[in-house]
Amino acid sequence: MVRPTMQETRQLQEKISRMKKERNAVILAHNYQTGDIQDIADFTGDSLELSRAAASRDCDAIVFCGVDFMAETAAVLSPKKRVILPELGAGCPMAAMISAADVRDMRARYPDAAVVCYVNTSAEVKAESDICCTSANAVNVVNSLAEDRIIFLPDRNLGRYVARCSEKEILPWEGYCYVHDDITADQVREAQNRHPGAEVIVHPECRPEVIDCADLVASTSGMIREVCASPSREFIIGTEIGILHRMTRECPDKRCYPLSHGAVCHDMKKTTLEKVHRALETMEPCIRVPEDTAVRARAAIERMLRL
Repeated sequence: MVRPTMQETRQLQEKISRMKKERNAVILAHNYQTGDIQDIADFTGDSLELSRAAASRDCDAIVFCGVDFMAETAAVLSPKKRVILPELGAGCPMAAMISAADVRDMRARYPDAAVVCYVNTSAEVKAESDICCTSANAVNVVNSLAEDRIIFLPDRNLGRYVARCSEKEILPWEGYCYVHDDITADQVREAQNRHPGAEVIVHPECRPEVIDCADLVASTSGMIREVCASPSREFIIGTEIGILHRMTRECPDKRCYPLSHGAVCHDMKKTTLEKVHRALETMEPCIRVPEDTAVRARAAIERMLRL
């Protein structure tokens, strides 16, 4: 594959900017997208943060540079807007590890438990859940519930992290994010040897032994806030490497190092400027969620937001 030149990239970004205005569209880019995609976005952030931003924006269309469940969430929260996913094949392996039928089966096995689902799930799974959570608010969501037993899905590592911070019984689904699950404690120690004194920040989707080595556990947005606000000058970042572009842009005086250069979500990297341009030209692929599913999924999300 021939990479576009810097001039070609700028020209394409300018075309996208013009077409976006013509279409009255807003472009959302997840923190894990490539730098050239983040640079054309109206909003960059985590998945729910982006969907909420688009829902409050006066626009006709949402171009979501992320993966499929994120575009579904945007469609659920903005039912009157056209939601476009530039790369239809951009999925989330972790979200694919659980189905609506799996949730119903867990409910049947544990009828006294509340079902908390991470936003990194399909709309169908959200529709079968009592309440959603993000990596930032998962502990608060779980602790807010009356039930003492919690079915937590789909991320086992985030579930284990919540269990550390709650007295409730957590029944985690055995799903995981391969990007975070592949990070090891040995990699943390190796990074610390390379950058002594650097603050180590890891995502709660990491394994427990990795979390044990960290100075701070935070969501992607929480990581960015910490880097910008901390008096530390150097940071080791334990999440997908795409976030480093935003950190460098927003905190140019700080030095941020990837905990693992192999922490790459291949689905996130499927979106390209060419695909965004084509999506704005054709207004496809359009993501739609059946109304009955959307209503129930929206209820689970809104219950979280009310907290």
